Amino acid sequence: MAAIPERVLPAALFESYEPGQYFDEMFCARGEPRPHYSKIFQKLAGMAPAQFEERRRLADLAFLMQGITFTVYSDGRGTERLFPFDLIPRILPRSEWDRIERGLSQRVVALNLFLRDIYGRQRILKDGIVPRALIYSCHHFRREMIGIEVPRGIHTHIAGIDLVRDSKTGEFAVLEDNVRTPSGVSYVIENRLAMTRTFPEIFEACEVLPVNHYPAELSKILRILSPRGGDEPQMVLLSPGIYNSAYFEHSFLAQQMGIELVEGRDLIVDAGIVYMKTIRGLKRVDVMYRRVDDDFLDPLTFRSDSVLGVPGLMAAYRAGNIALVNAVGNGVADDKAVYSYVPAIIRYYLGEDSILHNVETYLGSNDLNYILARLPELVVKAVGESGGYGMLIGPCADSKTIEDFRDRIKANPRNYIAQPVVALSRVPSYYAPTRRVLGCHVDLRPYCLYNGEDVVIVPGGLTRVALQPGSFVVNSSQGGGSKDTWVLHGEA
Repeated sequence: MAAIPERVLPAALFESYEPGQYFDEMFCARGEPRPHYSKIFQKLAGMAPAQFEERRRLADLAFLMQGITFTVYSDGRGTERLFPFDLIPRILPRSEWDRIERGLSQRVVALNLFLRDIYGRQRILKDGIVPRALIYSCHHFRREMIGIEVPRGIHTHIAGIDLVRDSKTGEFAVLEDNVRTPSGVSYVIENRLAMTRTFPEIFEACEVLPVNHYPAELSKILRILSPRGGDEPQMVLLSPGIYNSAYFEHSFLAQQMGIELVEGRDLIVDAGIVYMKTIRGLKRVDVMYRRVDDDFLDPLTFRSDSVLGVPGLMAAYRAGNIALVNAVGNGVADDKAVYSYVPAIIRYYLGEDSILHNVETYLGSNDLNYILARLPELVVKAVGESGGYGMLIGPCADSKTIEDFRDRIKANPRNYIAQPVVALSRVPSYYAPTRRVLGCHVDLRPYCLYNGEDVVIVPGGLTRVALQPGSFVVNSSQGGGSKDTWVLHGEA
């Protein structure tokens, strides 16, 4: 496609930018800014690349000074890196966001009903809507949770639902559900703060819905869950510690909510009650926002070699003496094979069709021959992995990698699903090595909080961007970064 006409892109920052073959969030096919991008385009188009580069460096310096980092485990060294942040925001008009919000609320409520059911009466399994074998073969299905009445019946207090816009249809679809310990919301808040400091004049021109109320909303949910009631429950955030990739977020959220940040060694269980060790003695804990995975949560119930959890925690949980956020066992709803049944789950519990559709998905346990025959064309994912690990992007893989995955799938079909390559939409992004603006692929992770009655959703969420030219992998551990996501109060 020819370059965007100079009359549309008058400044050097965008002069060589091409929308290309993918859905471009900022520009229509003719190279004109979409109405909801018009104000920020005018601001950015009048900026020289050197001026933009200076502001980018200042934003990076602010992230570095605040310790806004993440840890990469794939390099074998657990390297801590600055979280990549792109200064060109992703903008959604209010009308589009309203539909997304309805679809997310519907999905979160249905997933909560599903989790209550499979750890309770299991009606959906008895009625054959979801295969019993699929649930019981899921690594993250916790039999220890069967029969436990969780506080207020809430399993999915916090959900991060990954969305993608398909370039072919222009519509958003759900790519994955994350209802275990979804991460990244701290970057949403810090990205917004960085943008307001770096481009204050742009925020004066655009009416953007706020995101900084998330910690207060989460704190409200934690408070209502206290088994002892009262206005001042003792709440803690349980972290694996400083070497965890999301430790910045753990400390950030604890500080924002005004609660204690603890590790397993800071807690003890006595007579079915959880206590926090303090210099003034033991203090009872009522609510725990835990960022430790199920496997490591309680060595007496799950992995006996875990030093991250709290011995006896599950006994206190079963006795109703402590609330855990999110509930134990939610990973069964994250399973990428179970994901394919979510539209049926929504119809079963709510009697409604899905507002947000799934990406077409093939299960290794059901569609093995189809997947094996088309491996070079498909994206293959391990059902329990996240962060871009355990994944094959067929069109980008060499023959050796494809054959390796073929052997893995044959050995354990239940552990894999496959999807067609989704032509992710793109947003103009600044590529520092060449000081040019390129079209980079993005996804979107909105964050949803559920109090048992209402779903509160942060307007926008975390836009993750594949900052490597041509890449579809948006995960920070795989070279991706993030953008501030704006939902406008009005249409433009």
